[in-house]
Amino acid sequence: MSAPQLHRKTFASSELSRNTARVFREAEEAPVDLARRDGEAMRLMTAAEDDRRTRLLRLAAQIIAVTTKTDGTLAERMGYGFPWMAALPEQARVSCAEELVESARASFATDQPHCLEKTVDEWCETARALAAGLTPESDRDDEELDEPVELSL
Repeated sequence: MSAPQLHRKTFASSELSRNTARVFREAEEAPVDLARRDGEAMRLMTAAEDDRRTRLLRLAAQIIAVTTKTDGTLAERMGYGFPWMAALPEQARVSCAEELVESARASFATDQPHCLEKTVDEWCETARALAAGLTPESDRDDEELDEPVELSL
């Protein structure tokens, strides 16, 4: 199965100097390609978009590194790549590891980094809250945390 085809707007490089505001406005929405007669096309995007892509690649490297190891469970291996997982209860670590892999697959397949970013951020914030001693409002003495939850102070 192949990745979906991306449809980017393309402008002639001369359009950047003739109508800068329009090209920049489009680039704020999504990366745009600048076609050049004398060279390879260039891509214009916001710094935030570039940062998201860089973060996705770093997360991908972490996930690939731990999923290709063979020692220990997936949750144990993910704990090496994402040390904050140690603050989660054992069953939550299992759920977190599985959700990270599934979110990564979805992000890579759809070219939507926010899927994985959101999952990592939610689980990391849950781990931080638990490490700080906060508990979910619905917490019971014997209840395990199987997914990220909203916490209140």
